[in-house]
Amino acid sequence: MKRSLLIMRHGKSDWNTDSHSDFERPLAKRGQKAVKRIGQWLIQQKLTPDHIISSPANRAQQTAIGICRKLKLAESSITWESRIYGAEMQTLLDVLAACPAEKQRVMLIGHNPGLEMLLRYLAVDTFETSHGHNPMPTAALASLDMPDNWEDLDAGAGELISIIYPRELADI
Repeated sequence: MKRSLLIMRHGKSDWNTDSHSDFERPLAKRGQKAVKRIGQWLIQQKLTPDHIISSPANRAQQTAIGICRKLKLAESSITWESRIYGAEMQTLLDVLAACPAEKQRVMLIGHNPGLEMLLRYLAVDTFETSHGHNPMPTAALASLDMPDNWEDLDAGAGELISIIYPRELADI
C-alpha cells in the first residue's frame, strides 16, 4: 500500500512581539496568507491528509488549524506532538513510525532545521531548490511518495514529488 507524506514548515512568524517566548510566537500576516495559499494548492491537487501531526508551538498550531479550515477538516483531526518542537531528524522519524498503519497521507507540520534534515534524508538530497541551500523556508510544503510502512524509513525511502513555495502560488 503506497503512502504519501506532506512535510510543511510553519508559516512566517511574528518577530515584533517582545512579550512572547519562541514557543508562543504567533503567525505574522504574511504567514497567515501563505498558509491559505498552501491550503488552496492542496485542494486543487486533491491532497487532503488523513492524518495531521503538528508541533504544539503557537505558529505551528496556527498553521495546522489554518490548513484544516481551508480543507474543511475538523481541528480534532490534528495530533499535537510535543516532540516535534526543536526535534532532530531521528525524533521526527520516530514520530512518523508511530503513525497508525491505516493512514495513507500524513502531514507533518513543524520547524527547521529538523524538517529540512528529514526531507534531505528521505529524498537523499537529490533535489535543487530556488531557495539556495534551504529547501524548507517558512510555509514550504514538500510532497513525497513513501513506502508502505511508516516504521521502516531508511535513507532514500521517499520519492520527492514536489516542493511548493507559497510566494510562487497565485493569490487566493
